[in-house]
Amino acid sequence: MMSKRTGRLAVLAALPAALLTTCAASTAFAAENPAFQIDLEQLNDSGSRGTAMLSLRGRELTVWIKSEGMVPGQPSAQHLHGSTDGHDFHCPDASDDADGDGILNNTEATKDYGDINISLTTEGDTDAGSGLAVDRMPVADKEGKITYKRTIAVSQDVVDNIKDLHIVQHGIDRNDNDKYDVEGAGKSELDPKLPQEATAPANCGVVKGAAVGSIPVGGIETGSGPGAAGLSPGSVTGGAVVATVTAAGALVFVRRRAASGSAATAKTEGAA
Repeated sequence: MMSKRTGRLAVLAALPAALLTTCAASTAFAAENPAFQIDLEQLNDSGSRGTAMLSLRGRELTVWIKSEGMVPGQPSAQHLHGSTDGHDFHCPDASDDADGDGILNNTEATKDYGDINISLTTEGDTDAGSGLAVDRMPVADKEGKITYKRTIAVSQDVVDNIKDLHIVQHGIDRNDNDKYDVEGAGKSELDPKLPQEATAPANCGVVKGAAVGSIPVGGIETGSGPGAAGLSPGSVTGGAVVATVTAAGALVFVRRRAASGSAATAKTEGAA
């Protein structure tokens, strides 16, 4: 009987260490493969919003985006803007409309969100030169929703300065006719062959300051409330939580078995 009790005590002593090991392993994984959430908020009264996630694994960057309120059936130019040189850029607002025409164009906004660092195309090149490659940009569905995922090889500068970057999606519908045209806001200052509606920013979001853990299985979901953006804190570390809860359950079970065994032993000894 004493040997069984000694065995139970050994298990009880080992389980807290196992819990700590599980938590430490999860923390180490998050540190080596950080993920960052971005909440996309509307610009130009576009009604667009969404959620994005950036996940790093070495020098591979995976970008998830889910947004809504985009122009149905139209391509949306989208980019990672910002600096890898330590400059502080941020999302603009209506006060940056320098010429007062009621539309924040890309040139007016660039002084706030910086130049293109990575073009978030669906295929092919992702450098700044692909910034207006609308034939390789995601197209909104008939409800104005965009779902995007791509893994891109990036420079070490991007890895080291990921928190200084942010996402901008472009494309607005100023005259509410479900297409880009010059009647809505004139020609683009970036390329007169394109309507201003096609290049004006629709939303913007900065990388949040702290990593949120590993990417949840199943990706991300756009929230349904105003400004909502979809990732529950528990979902980003689901595997670690399950492992921890499982170990904790084992700890409770063994403790109960140990307590039951002790009670039975005491009863037997009392009867003797």
